[in-house]
Amino acid sequence: MTLYMLNKINIKLKAILVFIIFSIFVLNTNTLRAQSKNYIIVLDAGHGGHDPGKVVNGENYYEKDIALKITLEVGKILENQKNVKVIYTRKKDVFVNLYERGRIANRADADLFVSIHCNAHNSQASGTETWALGLHANKQNLEVAKKENEVILLEENYEENYKGFDPNSPESIIGMTLLQEEYMDQSLALANIVQSSMVKGVKFKNRGVKQAAFIVLHQTYMPSILIETGFITNKKEGAYLNSSKGQTKYAASVSKGILEYIKQENYNSVDEKIISRPSSSNSTIVEGVTFKVQIASGTKKLETKAYNFKGLKNIERVKIGESYKYYLGKTSDFDKIKSQHLLAKQKGYKSAFVVAFRGKKKISVKEALKSSK
Repeated sequence: MTLYMLNKINIKLKAILVFIIFSIFVLNTNTLRAQSKNYIIVLDAGHGGHDPGKVVNGENYYEKDIALKITLEVGKILENQKNVKVIYTRKKDVFVNLYERGRIANRADADLFVSIHCNAHNSQASGTETWALGLHANKQNLEVAKKENEVILLEENYEENYKGFDPNSPESIIGMTLLQEEYMDQSLALANIVQSSMVKGVKFKNRGVKQAAFIVLHQTYMPSILIETGFITNKKEGAYLNSSKGQTKYAASVSKGILEYIKQENYNSVDEKIISRPSSSNSTIVEGVTFKVQIASGTKKLETKAYNFKGLKNIERVKIGESYKYYLGKTSDFDKIKSQHLLAKQKGYKSAFVVAFRGKKKISVKEALKSSK
């Protein structure tokens, strides 16, 4: 072999080595950026000041006080986490109108908005529930929303702030809900994780995740939920929620749910780098799991034709409640779905993301990939 040929081989080997080192550096940098993302969480203690919320006179239970104590405990836990910043809509017994609560979150460019309340009823109703914004699924949900929204009548200039919104009008509720569809999926994901964490942690009855048109959720431009911790009118739950032990336990459960959601989001951020890389020659088949790319969602029913989706074919439309979700692709091969995800991004669906199903049950992509091992 000639000296010339040896020099040529050395140059090629050096080029390959430089490329490998550069690739590792870029991947690690992107991963660290995703893991070090600062999460801004706005915690909203319901009611306050001259708005006491629900009241149980015989026991001197005030929703505004219980909600504030739990909220401050949640904030204390979250503030101890790395890369988490907490902002409060109120830290003492003051009245903050619903319009301003939303503005606080929007000005901070927050990642999450969590509003904490207590429930009440004229019976011994019990349990915890979590709400996301949405069209009222039934008359009962509408009544719940109307009751919480009536707080705006205590505010000065509420007609100007809410542009003629009538808390008793279904038409007003439907109109404002359509404005926040973009965050509905993320809000429901957050609601489900937090609800599950609360039920496991506090052992209250599971009243589930529901949707209704709460103004405080409508005013925000990020994933937002409203928690009804329990019924202060229930003898057992009221005493528990009013106790220091109960408030600490509840705060721990809510915080755990929020942190689990952030962990999942961080995984998805890191996974974006994996998904955007070219597929390997060896397919990653995950038996029993179906991967899809969610490219859009909303209440508008669209024909699954290519012209409605920037030329993309093989679109699936699934109705969930009052809204529709639109998926691209359907495969057990993770490498194939990575290519579909990249294609969706190239077509302009910047917020598209990969989802996984085991049968009809939606699971996290992380869980799905674990099963492939």
